[in-house]
This record gives sequence, structure tokens and C-alpha cells, in this order.
Amino acid sequence: MAEKSGSRQPTHRAYSVIRREGQDDFWLNLGLVFPHKDGGGFNIMLQALPLDGKIVCREITAEDQPDDTVPASRPRQNNSGRNAPAQRR
Repeated sequence: MAEKSGSRQPTHRAYSVIRREGQDDFWLNLGLVFPHKDGGGFNIMLQALPLDGKIVCREITAEDQPDDTVPASRPRQNNSGRNAPAQRR
């Protein structure tokens, strides 16, 4: 059985990548991903659902650690390898 996510730290963030015509993609933070204690799976805690049904999970880096209550502010790479803009509020 998986350990409750409240007692473990999240390892990934869940995003919806919103494609924008003529602009960089926007990475919308949907929630957090917590590994199971046995390493065999994950609990994904979402605060919203993507409109297109696709969720992108990215590992949380040291830059993301200081304050988990605000969206990540570092650029994410889109499929073309270019940086997408930092999230905006």
C-alpha cells in the first residue's frame, strides 16, 4: 500500500502545456506528484484538469524547492528544445 502523500515530499510537478499561436508555450501548474514508498508508482494530486487530456510531469529541481506554494518560475523547455516562458500569475 502506498504511504500517504502528506508525509513524503513531491518529486515532480504536473503541468498542462498550452500551445499559443505566435507565442511561446505556457506551462500551467496543475499539481504535484508523490512517489509510492516502494518506488513502484506515484500519487498525482491535481488542483485542475487539462482541457486536452495531456499531463506533463517534470522533476522538481533545486530552483523549485524554496517555496512550493507558488508556481515554478524557471523556464521549461517545449518540444522544439526552446525555453518556454516562466509561469505568470
